Amino acid sequence: MSSEAQPPVAGSSPEGGHAVRGVRRVAAILRSTFYWTCAAAYFFPVCTALVLVAVFVDPRKNDRAQRMLMRTTVKMAGIKLEIRQSQGFDAARTCFLIANHVNLFDPMVLYSAVPQFFRGLELESHFRIPVYGWMMKRFGNVPVPDENRPSELKRMWRLTRAALDDGVSLLVFPEGQRTEDGRVGEFKDGVFRMAIQFGAPIVPVSTIGAYEFHQKSGWMLRPGKVVVWLHDVIETSSLSKEDVPALRDRVRQIIANSLETRRGLLE
Repeated sequence: MSSEAQPPVAGSSPEGGHAVRGVRRVAAILRSTFYWTCAAAYFFPVCTALVLVAVFVDPRKNDRAQRMLMRTTVKMAGIKLEIRQSQGFDAARTCFLIANHVNLFDPMVLYSAVPQFFRGLELESHFRIPVYGWMMKRFGNVPVPDENRPSELKRMWRLTRAALDDGVSLLVFPEGQRTEDGRVGEFKDGVFRMAIQFGAPIVPVSTIGAYEFHQKSGWMLRPGKVVVWLHDVIETSSLSKEDVPALRDRVRQIIANSLETRRGLLE
């Protein structure tokens, strides 16, 4: 082995490595700022216009414009959306759409992907946010009480039943919060109890690639593919309240299993 000094390799020194990382960091910040700016510059004016329209027009009759708003916003944020439907998925069925929760773009992504009219169950505290709260109430979202008072829970069940009877599917994030690590958290029982009592079917929905795109812990966006997988319809009409834990765990496992195959789906 020669004892002669070897020429330095570009970027191999600590200083070179720090410089490369610094350049990549600046590029990532500029990229995220660009996508946030584009998405916000489109979303807020168009959303404001739709809110004003909703004063006079039933939002359900203006679903096409709302869907276009969501699709364009996620595209401008850097998401390449892919939709997969299992053979047993039926877009004509009014149901509970049960999805994993990753980031603030989830409702927009799902509204862009699910081929049927739906609304969501949302924390009641959100309805007190100026403008936004009125919009969510006007658009037909069902408030979930911040505290489990019997009277408020009864109201939630009544509004949920009314929506389903009116042919409106409902989106639920049963984790109750966004994931911190990309994994699917534990599911709460509430929506599964309602599904069984109302005899409403359930559709598990997996959002794959959302964690790679944007995480709860930061503001950076990493443009790329997000796959929404609409799984087979699960019937609940023959189930009883004793079946709640098994149904809950079954739905969670379906979603968790699909996230484990994310690498193949995102390529």
